[in-house]
Amino acid sequence: MSESLLASCNTLIAKHAIEMVDLKCIDLIGRLHHITLPVFPGILTKLVAEGVGFDGSSYGFQKVENSDMIMIPDLSTAVVDPFRDMPTLSFYANIVLTDEARSPFVQDGRHLAKLASTLLEKYTGADTILWGPEFEFYIFSRVKFDTRTSSAFYEVEHAEEFYKNAYHAANPFDVYDDFRDEASKLLKQFGIRVKYHHHEAGERGQQEIETYFENLLTTADNIVTAKYALFNLARQKNLFITFMPKPMYHQAGNGMHLHLYLTKNGKNMFYQKGEYGNINQLGRYFIGGMLKHGPALSAFTNPSTNSYKRLVPGFEAPVALTYGQANRASAIRIPSYVINPEETRFEYRPPDATANPYLCLTAMLLAGIDGVVNKIDPVAEGYGPVDQLPQGAAKDAVHFLPRNLTEALDALALDNEFLRRDGLFTDALLNQWVKVKEEEIKAIGTMPHPFEYTMYFNL
Repeated sequence: MSESLLASCNTLIAKHAIEMVDLKCIDLIGRLHHITLPVFPGILTKLVAEGVGFDGSSYGFQKVENSDMIMIPDLSTAVVDPFRDMPTLSFYANIVLTDEARSPFVQDGRHLAKLASTLLEKYTGADTILWGPEFEFYIFSRVKFDTRTSSAFYEVEHAEEFYKNAYHAANPFDVYDDFRDEASKLLKQFGIRVKYHHHEAGERGQQEIETYFENLLTTADNIVTAKYALFNLARQKNLFITFMPKPMYHQAGNGMHLHLYLTKNGKNMFYQKGEYGNINQLGRYFIGGMLKHGPALSAFTNPSTNSYKRLVPGFEAPVALTYGQANRASAIRIPSYVINPEETRFEYRPPDATANPYLCLTAMLLAGIDGVVNKIDPVAEGYGPVDQLPQGAAKDAVHFLPRNLTEALDALALDNEFLRRDGLFTDALLNQWVKVKEEEIKAIGTMPHPFEYTMYFNL
């Protein structure tokens, strides 16, 4: 335990008259959980040494010897929670086992993210991978939904209704610009730096907030935090937000595009002036690995049945396993507007916010590492650049992402060795992930859909 971190956290407790300590972590599929403890003298020293026990099986994890597990706070994640009435200091927690050594739980996403980051130098020569996520979400003024034996429905009401594409719509028609202002200020309190925000293309209240680059673990934490902050802010204002990939028919879907690049000693390792997109061979190998493993990656980047209602042609859906500059139908886009060489990067467009961010980012990193190790050249593999593919032959040559979650899980079954590098994704984790996702597929596959009544009730 870092004595300076402990002292800093204890200073926060005294400064803000903290009365509660809150430990947060996500379950296997990415839903946030927490446990709260009243403050007493020496509480943090005790928590770091002993942690808090909980039932891991209730978090969707596969049982090990037994389901008893322990949360231990990561003191570096301390933040005063603005949404609690009682002054509360919040931490993300690491999950460990109950053995004498307090061994890390190998299915804990934060543990995986930390391990994955240590592989960078070994396999790529880089010391850091930096990520910049884009958060897309809808704001509704009223929402109702229910599923029962004799009924199933959803109803959403929206304060906005544009005729066509609402991208960068201005106020007074952009009803929620003040909400995004407040959200940006709030995210800053949580240590998340907002790059910009704007109205997205969806005509019924779609928003976007983009944040600055951070390392893998911080980015994954920030994704969880951003959702927590936005959900709570909306609740305070009697609004409803959703990150569902496709919450409405014939409306743009919500993605969570991820910009990324590698650095060593602060220098961008992808940059080479004059190459296509100013991306060098290392960057191309990284791209090649991600596209080669794109179908299997989908099981973690797009892990919901709803994900594939977004990933269809149209609405700028990134369904093609190609890369190119300024091409939004490709899975990988190299932004052509980047001027600073140190921010030379590419954007992986398929992911959405139903992902467990720790597993999602770790899987993407491992795919990129595999591309570097095996020198997977995206040009030689026929992945692009998309604007340089032979005309006519392109349609037959291009591969596409899975069309549904079942296909994504099938792809994962055939292609998972890259995830097992240095023992990161274990059989237990992969098997449990597939089991949980197959249960979701079965649940929705056996439920009559309201639209089926329109199509078949009177047939």
